Amino acid sequence: MPFVKKIQSGAYFSRFQVKYRRRREGKTDYYARKRLVTQAKNKYNAPKYRLVVRITNRDIIVQIVYARIQGDFVLTAAHSRELPRYGIKHGLTNWAAAYATGLLCARRALAKLGLADKYQGVQEPDGTLALTQPLDDEDAPRPFKCYLDVGLKRTSTGARIFGAMKGASDGGIFIPHSEKRFPGFDSEKKELDAEVLKKYIFGGHVSEYMESLEEEDEERFKKQFATYLEDDISSEDIEEIYTNAHAAIREDPTFKPTEKTKDWKAEALKYKVVRLTAEERKANIAAKIEKFQAGGGGGEEEEEEE
Repeated sequence: MPFVKKIQSGAYFSRFQVKYRRRREGKTDYYARKRLVTQAKNKYNAPKYRLVVRITNRDIIVQIVYARIQGDFVLTAAHSRELPRYGIKHGLTNWAAAYATGLLCARRALAKLGLADKYQGVQEPDGTLALTQPLDDEDAPRPFKCYLDVGLKRTSTGARIFGAMKGASDGGIFIPHSEKRFPGFDSEKKELDAEVLKKYIFGGHVSEYMESLEEEDEERFKKQFATYLEDDISSEDIEEIYTNAHAAIREDPTFKPTEKTKDWKAEALKYKVVRLTAEERKANIAAKIEKFQAGGGGGEEEEEEE
């Protein structure tokens, strides 16, 4: 019989180290996080900021986060569900909505830091690569800098996470990046088609799809864009909607909580099960016994005598 070496012996398991919980759950890439969080020693405990972009089925979340020993702290955040306040009521998870959410987060952060007037960013986006540069004045503060944190998202060309990054960059934040992952970049020619990127920023790809679908399959068009049609929005109106939304975001990026139309606390208390005391439970049992005995000991029918 050939000799088989036992690899996973007792010594192996005694030295086995369990991975971090979020690594076991598949939620955090610690290889990437270490490089995004670790700050240079000569920065004297200055926080290293990250532009965290997370996309769910119904929402796009953009946050500016910095790490401490106690955990991560959020400087500011923006959600695509806030966009209806600025006129964008449909398609809250598409590329153009990601751009608008990134723009909202950037303007909100700069307003909080007192840099909104000094760094306006790109007010009329034309689809070209434009990084925020320091001002010529030596006494002026440097632009706010952060790094893109994509999490576990695949960084494919044209992904929506880069739409949020482009919006934050055009909003006046300095985010080191290149044009390689924007829609419209040709990997063979190594060039970016600015017109394609501009089309995505203003929702042109959505309007094109609306037009083509209306011509090819009108029944499916009415079903897929039912909410657009309810608000009388056609393919020609989409660019204007996003243009007005960008201007509205720059005018007032402050967060305003939505008005609660329902008292959720009272709604939750309505279904709350109240715990009975021992005396109340004994009284309930005694009442059940008394009711049982009053009913003739179980309600069995007496046999009729013949």
